[in-house]
Amino acid sequence: MMSQSRLRHLAAHNLSTFRRQPWNEISGSLGDLGTFLPIVIALTEGRQISLTTTLIFTGLYNILTGACFGIPLPVQPMKAIAAVAILKSLTAGQTAAAGIFVSSCILLFSVTGLLSWFTKVIPIPVVKGIQVGAGLSLIIAAGTKALSSLSWTTPSWADNYQWMILAFLALFAINLRPRTPYALIVFLVGVVFALVQITADERHHLPGFRMWRPYTQAPSGREWKTGILDAGIGQLPLTTLNSIIAVTHLAADLLPDIETPSVTAIGISVAGMNLFGCWFGAMPVCHGSGGLAAQYRFGARSGASIILLGLFKLLLGILFGESLTDVLHRFPLAFLSVMIIAAGLELASVGESLNTPRARDLSKEGSGARRTEITDEEKKRRWTVMLVTAGLLIAFKNDAIGFAAGMCCHWSFQLSNYLTQRAARRRHMETPEDAEERVNLLP
Repeated sequence: MMSQSRLRHLAAHNLSTFRRQPWNEISGSLGDLGTFLPIVIALTEGRQISLTTTLIFTGLYNILTGACFGIPLPVQPMKAIAAVAILKSLTAGQTAAAGIFVSSCILLFSVTGLLSWFTKVIPIPVVKGIQVGAGLSLIIAAGTKALSSLSWTTPSWADNYQWMILAFLALFAINLRPRTPYALIVFLVGVVFALVQITADERHHLPGFRMWRPYTQAPSGREWKTGILDAGIGQLPLTTLNSIIAVTHLAADLLPDIETPSVTAIGISVAGMNLFGCWFGAMPVCHGSGGLAAQYRFGARSGASIILLGLFKLLLGILFGESLTDVLHRFPLAFLSVMIIAAGLELASVGESLNTPRARDLSKEGSGARRTEITDEEKKRRWTVMLVTAGLLIAFKNDAIGFAAGMCCHWSFQLSNYLTQRAARRRHMETPEDAEERVNLLP
């Protein structure tokens, strides 16, 4: 259990960071909207989740994770479950069953120490490959969606290539003034555009006051079976690799001055969120490395950012709830696409540190067995393992396949090293007469 002194220390850190850069923390809190909004909208329209309950519960999760971890740890949809739910039109019970199954497995892995062991045996190049692959996948997904949905003038005056280009130019311009709250500005402009479009369209309605009416849902036997087999099993490796292991490595890379949460703590957090919220119609969620990269990219440096986001979600959920659907649906895709691409670039860029002393397995910290210098051949092999992991992950759109490919590549290099060293030892131990005889036997 987390000590009171640590909680006070994190609270002081969150408060001091917010006082030092309030606008950056607010802007950073909105950095993950590009992933959050489209999935929430799609699942709400398919009646697989309750928008009101999802806003309230994810708001609570944001507040608790910000207070307990002190870093801008995101609360993201479980993407594999969401994709299957949308594609196969799963029921709300089936969606909940998938989330509860995954979280139950994660809780088991956490309390038994399997997550910690798993983290120790996975090579850093494979972890980096998962991060790079996830980042590039975000970029590809955003570009594909924009190409299929936007043109120079459609779908509306407020959402097209022209606004996308302007958003890109603004993103590049903030490099001159990094403290500019880009995500906050884009969010406010997008909301104004959405409200203007709704006002002009009689078929849609502005948000109205709607109090939350909590309810519970219990999946039936058939819903358990379908949810677990169709969506839960596919989500399990994604949550383990990207939402727990990769996110702890990324937190250490991006925020080295803050104590990195353990994989056990992150795993229990993921399990707790869904083992509670899914019974009330909330969306299955996790902590993703892409969301952390997005929030960091747009200014977040502490848990204060997501505490503010959590309070904002709570307020919206309690007061407006389902009436926000039209506003979310009308939010410009052009802006969301640029935010997703920026997050993907931030996440993929962590691969740059693979062969530097900043890599965790090459760091000076820790045991004396760790090294800070490696040969050019070792650098090439590590780079190859990372590229194989990322490439296969992108090609098959599956973290488990990318992970398996990266591990096989790593093991092949390990086997090659072992055979080479074994042959060298044999040559070192042989007598001059044995060496002469071996040479004479050569053709």
